[in-house]
Parts: sequence; structure tokens; C-alpha cells
Amino acid sequence: MATLFVSDLHLDESRPAATDAFLNFLSQEAAAADALYILGDLFEFWIGDEDPDPEYRKVTAALARLTAGGVRCYIMHGNRDFMLGREFFKASGATFLHDPTLIYVGGQSVLLSHGDILCTDDAGYQRFRRIVRNPVMQKVYNAMPFSWRQRITLKIRGSSKANYGTKPPEILDVNQRAAEDFLRQHGVKTLVHGHTHRPAIHTFTMDDQEITRIVLGDWYRRSSVLKWDSNGPQLVYADF
Repeated sequence: MATLFVSDLHLDESRPAATDAFLNFLSQEAAAADALYILGDLFEFWIGDEDPDPEYRKVTAALARLTAGGVRCYIMHGNRDFMLGREFFKASGATFLHDPTLIYVGGQSVLLSHGDILCTDDAGYQRFRRIVRNPVMQKVYNAMPFSWRQRITLKIRGSSKANYGTKPPEILDVNQRAAEDFLRQHGVKTLVHGHTHRPAIHTFTMDDQEITRIVLGDWYRRSSVLKWDSNGPQLVYADF
């Protein structure tokens, strides 16, 4: 059986084709898998577990059917949906995955991360990340009325889109030295992450060892899945 990895689906009511593709993926490929790992940004944004959005509820219910069928599903926070909380995980049956997490697949150790923490050249984003991931800030945010949180999130989302277009492309990618330090810190030779929307399987030499860094793709124009079975890891795409 295969272990599947996806990231950066950015599901939202404005992109129903992506949601339909993911629901179809859950009922077919994922249902036949050994495990599914979602490495962040499953949703375009997440205001709170009590969000009544029917599209989000549809996805949560589909994940619940998957896990009820015996497929292990693990979900990591991304930079857009890091407020996914206990109620979501309870409703979906998925297991929360810390960033980073070390797993074993295909007989080897593999380090999993969303990937944004490795984009160290974007100093402004790293400052913002430290603020919004602060437990105190998150507690204050969750204590606000849902309508307030909605306005704040939409405003931040708008500013983020505006700023993204002004940044040089090279600072939005993973810093090679940061990736190497990350791998050394955890003592592994394989890293799987998303965030950059630049799918590829990179190999390079570090400390006289062959290193593999696998980048997952987004789900904007097509689905992107890393399938890891007895033949090794393979990036698979499908238009929708």
C-alpha cells in the first residue's frame, strides 16, 4: 500500500473545482492508501473551528469518512490554517501533526514540515510568523467574537496578497543553508515539505551523503500528490 502526502490545497468556496477534486481524491486514492499526510494549508484560511462555512464542513465530513474507514490521516498546520483546533481534529478524526515531525516510510527516516520556517530570506514573514504563532496571541484571538476574527483575517489576507507580489521570487523560496541545517539538526537525509508551490524532487550532497528534498505542489490548477510505495517516492499530478 502507498503512503500519500499533499499540501497547499488552499480550499475555499471561491474554488469549488479544487474542493471537488479533493473530495474525489479522499474517496478513491486516499481510501485505498495506508496513510495520508496533509502538510499544511489544507484551507485558504481558518478563522475558527466554529466556522459555519458549508464548504469547510463538507471537507471535514469527508475526512471523517476516510478515518472511519481505517485510513490514518495526519494534518499539519500551514501558514494559512494554523488556527485549526481541537474541535476540527475531533470532527475529522485526523491526528494533529507537529511541525516538524519525523516518520518512517519506505524503510527510511523522513522529516516532514510545512516548509515556511525554512524561507529565512523573507525576514518580514518570519517576524509575522513568530507573532501569530505565539500561544498568547492565539488565545487572545480565539477569545474575540467570530465576526471580529473574520474581519481581522480578511484584512491580513488582503495585505498578504498585496505584499506577496512586491517580493523578489528568490526570497520566497527555501533557503538552502536553512534546509541543510534543518536536516543536520534532526539527523535525517530526506525532507518532505510544501509551502513554496514549487514541486520537485531535489537531490544534493551534504556532508558526503546524498540528500533528498521533496517539495509538494499546490492544488490551484491541478492536484499534486506525493505517492510513496515500494517503488519509492513519486510526484503525481491530475488536472481538474
